[in-house]
Amino acid sequence: MQTLDPSSATKTQILSNYINNEWVRSGGDTLPVMNPATGGTIAEVPLSTPADVDSAVQAAHRAFRTWRHVPPVERARYMYGLRDLLLKHRDELARAVTTEHGKTLADAHGSVQRAIENVEVAAGTPSLMMGYGLENGAGQGIDEAAIKRPLGVFGVVAPFNFPLMVPFWFMPYAVASGNTVVVKPSELVPTSLTLVFELIAELGLPPGVVNLVHGARDTVNALIDHPLVRGISFVGSTGVAKHVYSRAAAAGKRVQASGGAKNIVVVMPDAAMDKAVPNIINSAFGSSGQRCLAGSVVVPVGEAHAPLRAALVEAMSRISVGNGLDPSVTMGPVVSESARERILQAIARGKAEGAELLAGGGPASVPGHESGYFVEPTLFDGVTPDMDLAHTEIFGPVLAMMPAANLDEAVGYVDRSPYGNAASIFTEQGGVAREFQTRLDVGNVGINIGVAAPMAYFPFGGARESFFGTLHGQGRDAIDFFTDRQVVIARWFNTSGEGAGGHW
Repeated sequence: MQTLDPSSATKTQILSNYINNEWVRSGGDTLPVMNPATGGTIAEVPLSTPADVDSAVQAAHRAFRTWRHVPPVERARYMYGLRDLLLKHRDELARAVTTEHGKTLADAHGSVQRAIENVEVAAGTPSLMMGYGLENGAGQGIDEAAIKRPLGVFGVVAPFNFPLMVPFWFMPYAVASGNTVVVKPSELVPTSLTLVFELIAELGLPPGVVNLVHGARDTVNALIDHPLVRGISFVGSTGVAKHVYSRAAAAGKRVQASGGAKNIVVVMPDAAMDKAVPNIINSAFGSSGQRCLAGSVVVPVGEAHAPLRAALVEAMSRISVGNGLDPSVTMGPVVSESARERILQAIARGKAEGAELLAGGGPASVPGHESGYFVEPTLFDGVTPDMDLAHTEIFGPVLAMMPAANLDEAVGYVDRSPYGNAASIFTEQGGVAREFQTRLDVGNVGINIGVAAPMAYFPFGGARESFFGTLHGQGRDAIDFFTDRQVVIARWFNTSGEGAGGHW
């Protein structure tokens, strides 16, 4: 087992792949893993070769032959063990997430908790995998049943924004339902998942059931193209999600590919403003806006505009930007220098388009962290539907205010967006909330909720350009994705040759 100290900025370690229950060095080149709060290198991540991927997939394929026959209740017991290890080490894991990603410790702890909850749900696999049957379903004496069965090796490709949580939308369900997996973390944030696999190594799982392969685009393509991989679970940008979906589907594989988002938050005149504003601030600027459920466009309806504008400006003045390891900080850096430059360019376009800048608008200065990748929390008003701020995913701490005259106009803004990840409304009128919910083609709807994040026993939805596939991560959807139904039609004859129902 390798030992990893992701909080150290003075010691550079080369990460290893975890294949067939062994830590294995890749033969590929490496990239530096940066601490975005300091700009320092915390590790080197390998760019695994096709041979590395093949080694992991072959190990998983060999393991599947026997793992699929392990009784579901026994597979579930490994989930209990994993849950206990994650609970025991959750502080260490959260610190690793903050160090490699930049989000605050509170945000990181929340993501670790969500991972644990998915393991808890996956431990219910003996119930979730139950099929169904019907006595005499195909005629007298002919019974019919549908049985859920595992499929084989699955690839899990994780994003940078939730390096530890998102793999748990998929991995525990795949393993508990009898499949084997190869996980590829984002090359930007591979250390927290490496720590998770150090814990997995303590579980005593049979060799090859769970494998970890580091890398970037070429590694993903090698995983998609491998003939023994039966399906891919992916979360990332829409462009890459389309690539993964089309490439894997063309090879006959199952795919669930979550893409980008431009989530709209509607605020009605009757909203409880003292509750709505902190929810909107957390939605837009939590995790520095780097989450697929971030509210990036706020739509005040009618008379809600002026009070919401004033309240948001005041609330944003109290956001403390700095190193996420500092408990007084409420917003950390963005993940990389290139991400900071991309976000600043989007802000510059917003200014050029004529939107009114109310707060922020540039790089943030954090004393003692001059090399960190900090951006000021930014708010625009007067945004119109034709502006980039209204329809282009920025994935950073930028909130665009786009006023609407009424609910119809606000719903129209959501309809015109190519994305369909989430939308929220703040109102005290149940009829308005219900109309909003039923008219939208989005996967997750929040009613007086800023971040409409489903619990682990519900699917993480998505629609249109935000999701490609039919079955989502988490809960029953995940179990259905990782299994197929075998239909068994059975008739038995007794020794006299008579059909079922004859005399013994």
